[in-house]
Amino acid sequence: MTEEEKNLDNPNIPNIFHIIPSFAHGGVPIRISYLMNHFGKAARHILFSTNHVYTCESRLNEDVSYLVPDIENTDQGNIISRILGHRRILKKYKPDLLLTYHWGSIEWAIANSFAPLCRHYHLESGFGPEEAHCTLPRRNLFRKIALRNIDGIIVPSQTLVDICKADWGIPEEKILYIPNGVDCDQYAAPPKEGIIPGFIKSKDEVVIGTMTPLRGEKNLGRLITAFRDLISSRTDQNFRLIIMGEGSERSSLEKLISNYGLEDKIFLPGHIDDPARALGWLDIYAISSDTEQMPNSLNQAMAAHLPIVGLDVGDIKFMMHEKNKPFIVKAGDDEAFTKALIELATSEKLRDDLGKTNQIHVRETFDQSRMFKGYADVWGVGHSS
Repeated sequence: MTEEEKNLDNPNIPNIFHIIPSFAHGGVPIRISYLMNHFGKAARHILFSTNHVYTCESRLNEDVSYLVPDIENTDQGNIISRILGHRRILKKYKPDLLLTYHWGSIEWAIANSFAPLCRHYHLESGFGPEEAHCTLPRRNLFRKIALRNIDGIIVPSQTLVDICKADWGIPEEKILYIPNGVDCDQYAAPPKEGIIPGFIKSKDEVVIGTMTPLRGEKNLGRLITAFRDLISSRTDQNFRLIIMGEGSERSSLEKLISNYGLEDKIFLPGHIDDPARALGWLDIYAISSDTEQMPNSLNQAMAAHLPIVGLDVGDIKFMMHEKNKPFIVKAGDDEAFTKALIELATSEKLRDDLGKTNQIHVRETFDQSRMFKGYADVWGVGHSS
């Protein structure tokens, strides 16, 4: 037994085993890091990424006690052998709480569903492109099996609450609605020079931006095309688009930008370590996804005094103040999305008014304190605001 494994034996501190499809920089891994940092020494963590990517580990504070277990070949063999292998691993580490995340951890959830070895909560916060419009019957069958003896399922959106009931048969009392929270003071701080590599904002330019993994379901081609139409319609103004994030779609997005001849107008700086000090450089936050649930980036953008333009998927419209809702257009309506973007980009007064409204709204509605309280109860740790 390693020294790290011995340290998991303290009976006064809960041992929490996280199974996540990837611990790369993105919404859920960032939220896990945020929670681990907040609760600090009140819990010990076993952190396993099924694709063995742990880039978000860099966000964890030094006082967080965690172990990345030496586990390999968990995807080998048939489904029965894999599930039995997962169960052996759970028996070895003896967690007080198992947290599984998304479809990519469903076999681990099944492993604990037969004669449960520990408390188990599953977190679902969204779907990939294959379930952008509806959940898949085969997957729903597996979810019903995996979640039948669960202690609870955590979801950040009302849309997912409805899916849990209708598609997965989860009793209402086992569904925990914990909306994503944001540190409003942190995101209201002034932006930092040089935080976006290679970017210097000109005095007269309007900067549109987004912060997201570069994946197909984010439909960043829609945003790039809308931006092209914006600059074509208003040649008398100076606009720039910044897409912050990294992912598998980078090369195709770069090709599209090149085809439009917009290399000097659209900037892909990659992952940004401190988004709270970057969002302030933007004038508009745009979200072009085909599928979302409750994207925390919108809370962060509102806290940073930004107006939002997007499409009505998941809980996006629900999250918005009434004044910003007209700029959340019908899902799939590219023309309306472009029109909304142009209206915001060409009115400084409108942007400022919506930014002020959003900043007040997010503080009143999605401050981090509610999220901390909800997860403290699940994790079995003390809560402080």
